Amino acid sequence: MHKTLCVCSLVPRLVTRTRLNLLVHYREARKPTNTGQLAARCVVGSTIGIVGDRARPLAFPLVHEGEQGIVLFPAEDAVPIETFATGPRPIVLIVPDGNWRQASKMRQRIPGLDALPSVILPERHPSEYRLRAEPREGGLATIEAVAHALRILEGDEGPAVADAMLRVFRVMVDRTLWLRGSLAADAVTGGIPTD
Repeated sequence: MHKTLCVCSLVPRLVTRTRLNLLVHYREARKPTNTGQLAARCVVGSTIGIVGDRARPLAFPLVHEGEQGIVLFPAEDAVPIETFATGPRPIVLIVPDGNWRQASKMRQRIPGLDALPSVILPERHPSEYRLRAEPREGGLATIEAVAHALRILEGDEGPAVADAMLRVFRVMVDRTLWLRGSLAADAVTGGIPTD
């Protein structure tokens, strides 16, 4: 993003009970429209692992003793995320980040990931991500999926956490669309910075 349109000063620092562990495909990691890394910047204590880059192998274990790991991905055996909303152990939300094909292969290719339960979100509003075409019906940008997951997992604090994440996401999307000439300045969430 152009320096004058940077959203860094708007990124909230959200303290959550849920630990976010983002697994980003190496090709996705360098894209300026990536929203997973923005999600990780919002949640204090998040970790980001780069998948497929031999120079930066993943750190293991992804889930520590005493934690309950769950993989946010609509696999065939996925269960509703609400199943884990009130469990006794702290949750580690593992989120594969990449295009559909890249994300779908991570569960089989990363040691131990296939042993963790996959979870799905309840049906929500359509995605607000207008920077890329979504090939699957009901698909969300990674930050949207993480925000909706935390809305459920964080109990009473969940709505505030999700709303804070989605606000910075909307600003990022709108500023990018404005820069591309696809959105009028007066339609940009939060406006355009004066400098």
